[in-house]
Parts: sequence; C-alpha cells; structure tokens
Amino acid sequence: MTEPQRPTLRAALAQMCSGDTHETNIAAVAELAAQAAGQGAELLCLPEVAGLMNRNGEVARTQVVEAGSDPFIAACRDLAAQHAMWIHIGSTPVLAPDGRFLNHSAVIDATGTIRATYDKVHLFDVAIEGQAPIGESKRFAPGEAAVVLDTPWGPWGLSICYDLRFPYFYRRYGQEGVSLIFIPSAFTVPTGRAHWEVLLRARAIETGAFVLAAAQAGQHADGRETWGHALAVDPWGTVLADLGRDASGLAVVDLDLERVAAARRQIPALQTGRDVPLIRV
Repeated sequence: MTEPQRPTLRAALAQMCSGDTHETNIAAVAELAAQAAGQGAELLCLPEVAGLMNRNGEVARTQVVEAGSDPFIAACRDLAAQHAMWIHIGSTPVLAPDGRFLNHSAVIDATGTIRATYDKVHLFDVAIEGQAPIGESKRFAPGEAAVVLDTPWGPWGLSICYDLRFPYFYRRYGQEGVSLIFIPSAFTVPTGRAHWEVLLRARAIETGAFVLAAAQAGQHADGRETWGHALAVDPWGTVLADLGRDASGLAVVDLDLERVAAARRQIPALQTGRDVPLIRV
C-alpha cells in the first residue's frame, strides 16, 4: 500500500433528512458545510440522494438534469471552494444516456474541482416482507465501474448504499490499498435495523480501511422513512461515531491513517486469500 502523504484526516460525517427540491437540500448542505468548516474539517461526507429525494416520477422528471447542469453538484463545488474543504456529495439523481436516472456521486476537492465521479453499480431491487417491492432499476440505470481516487490522504474507494451487500466489490478496493471507503446511504428502517451496522463494520474489517457512511434519517417530504445512524468505522471495526436514529446533524472524527497499515499488517487477509475449486457432493 502506498503510504498517504498526510497521516491524519479530519472528516465531518453528515446526517440529513433530504427533501423533494434541490433548493431545500442546498440550503441544508450550506449549513452543514459551514459547521464542518468551523470545526476544522478537511472533508465533508454527505448521504445518498442528498441533492434530491423525490419518488414522484413525474415531478422528478422536471427536476433531474445531466450532471454538468445539476444545481446541487454546482452548489457543492461552490461550497468546497468557499470553505477550502473537500466534499463527497453522497449522491444525487442525474440523467442517464438511456433516459433513466443515474444515482450519481462526486468527490470535489478544496478548490471546487470535481476529482472523481461514481454511479451506483448495484441497484436496490428487493422484496422485503410486509412492504411493497422496491425496484430501483425501473428508474435508474446501473453504473459500470468501481472507482478509486488518489488523494493526499491515500486512495479512496467510492460506493453507494446497496453496494454494501456485495463484499467482493469492497475486497477489490482493499486489494487496491484504499485508506477510506465511502458508503453514503438512505437505508430503509427494516433493513437498517437488521443489517446496517453489522455490514458496515464487516466491510471495514474485511478491507482494513476506514468506512464513512453518511446517512439519511427520519420522515421525508416524499413519504419515505430512513434509518439514520450515520457511522464512521475504523479499520479494526470500531465505531467512531454514530449519529443516531432520527436527528439530522454532523459528527467530526479524526482519522489516524496509520491504523490502516497496522490493521492490514496484523491480519493480512487481503494477501493470503486463496481461490480454490468448489467440490459439491
């Protein structure tokens, strides 16, 4: 693993209750960015669909535009430059070439420059008992690639929400030596209660990397309810911050990036895994 140029990172982890207009969410993020900068954060992490959370398809069609014209992304770029702070936008819906949307993420540096983008690869097509089926792929096209961004703090791996359930996706990030993995989310309450923390801690342990999982929380304007509990997890699986069930807010954590190498040195599972044949009897 390439040693990071900077050994520590002060990160601000956000929890939001995003609304169904860009303007509402831009105002909320502007306040979060000011709070994060005031606490000396070098990075602000936002949740999935931070820019727009609107399940009314007809209305959303009038709001969602291509990434280059998206008002939320533009506002995040301005805020990053204003506060000289990196911003991971979580995600926001943008137009895909096939006419559907993309669940689109971006990492913006302290000058306001977009350094990397990522489109959610694994879409949330599930059937939870007691709930109507959820078919994210009806409205969203899948992304086609995992993304690693080299930064002054080492390489970062990008992902979104339902990606969390595919450990091979994160193992590849671990093998690429990432120091930090983003998993911004808008988890449902039933799956959040059952699986959220255990899966996040598992991904951190398996990869030997920090995990920053900004989250949506509470009752949203479009009628949805999300689990909350934005988490920061260290490479040993220790929860460094948990923003709880309902409230929007911010937690600032100091990440000692030397703990990445220490975890991988003690348990070198990324190097010692074996591909063996399967025998079924």
